[in-house]
Amino acid sequence: MKKPWAGRFRNRTAASTEAFTESISFDKRLWRHDIQGSIAHARMLGKQKIIPSADAQAIVRGLTGIAAEIEAGRFRFKAEYEDIHMNIEAALTDRIGTAGKKLHTARSRNDQVALDLRLFLKEETSTIISLIKELQKLFIRLAEDHSGVLMPGYTHLQRAQPVLLSHHLMAYNEMLQRDRERFSDCLKRIDVMPLGSCALAGTSFPIDREYVAKQLGFSAISGNSIDAVSDRDFAAEFLSVSAVLMMHLSRLAEELILWSTEEFRFIEISDRFTTGSSIMPQKKNPDVAELLRGKTGRTYGNLLTLLTLLKGLPLAYNRDMQEDKLPVFDTVDTVKSCVGILCEMLPEVTFNRSRMGTTAGEGFSTATDLAEYLAKKGMPFREAHEVTGKVVRYCIDRKTVISAVDLKTLQSFSNLISADIFKVVDPADSVKMRRSFGGTSPAEVSRQIRRYKKLLT
Repeated sequence: MKKPWAGRFRNRTAASTEAFTESISFDKRLWRHDIQGSIAHARMLGKQKIIPSADAQAIVRGLTGIAAEIEAGRFRFKAEYEDIHMNIEAALTDRIGTAGKKLHTARSRNDQVALDLRLFLKEETSTIISLIKELQKLFIRLAEDHSGVLMPGYTHLQRAQPVLLSHHLMAYNEMLQRDRERFSDCLKRIDVMPLGSCALAGTSFPIDREYVAKQLGFSAISGNSIDAVSDRDFAAEFLSVSAVLMMHLSRLAEELILWSTEEFRFIEISDRFTTGSSIMPQKKNPDVAELLRGKTGRTYGNLLTLLTLLKGLPLAYNRDMQEDKLPVFDTVDTVKSCVGILCEMLPEVTFNRSRMGTTAGEGFSTATDLAEYLAKKGMPFREAHEVTGKVVRYCIDRKTVISAVDLKTLQSFSNLISADIFKVVDPADSVKMRRSFGGTSPAEVSRQIRRYKKLLT
């Protein structure tokens, strides 16, 4: 095959070099975006009379035919053509002749690949935003389905205070909302059209970049041709935002794993999303959640890969940047599969309401309520904290709980304590009293749910 740069070279490219430098094995998934960009470019070349209108029309017909051939699985990608751009251009020239050779007028593979990657990420980011939204709606449904269910809230993985299960579930909705907003914000910087920057300096042809941008649905055009072909900030930002999302999903996966253990017994994950052991017949393993937790590390690695790739590159384009696509592709696939499997698995998680409710009151989870009770009666909170600590110590020594201690004994710790204390240290009443904005009271959780229902409509 004759290389597009053959005029400068005396010797043929070594087969080993071709094998080492090819990217068609992975960038062929950009074929749709490459053809989309080429069609817009050809129409612009014809409109501007840079090439004859008949040639532009022939190019568009040829590219449309190639797209249909690839879609049908009949197109043969060739490693000797290096990448998706040259594979399509070579096929176009074979199909329509000399007119196909005019497609690359006023264009470089440098701005072409930047365009393809941006088109790809525009599409995939929008898909991920939609997937996150579906997951948020699922959390709302779960929160509504389990309204009023008590559970222990944790800090340091130690029982802290009783909360509503629906409140705990809605915490993930807050995380996902921030994730969705980050992806939406990231999309603004992806949505910039680089085509027309050529290799790095622009072109002397009278191109119309605004026309191309409008055809391709871009809301902005790159302002500096050197930056346009060497910029991968948008990809690094996408990987960063994805890593944060995966961190949130990993925290959820960790809780699903913990909660499904015999030690917690808060949930049971459906058989459809668990596996067994090859040797221990009794085992039911949360493999989907564990893999989700594990795949988070891949997205962190992909982010570091791209940042390391870019950190020492002089302007403008360098071939190192060919390595940008693999981490991007892998993260896109990983994020979509993880959000997707959660949307399938979570509706089939069974919550052990009785177990959660029982443990909500254990571990002196309402001790803070006793301290606040004393503070409301005029005792400085630090003193109230100390008095409550002494009550807890008394209970620990006698292997009992605060609600089982008689009133006279409690009053020996403070004369501010009266009979109404037993309502205060009840887990259900404790939850009802947490009425501060964003708190765990039923009224506040209902407000959170209404807010998100409106937000996601």
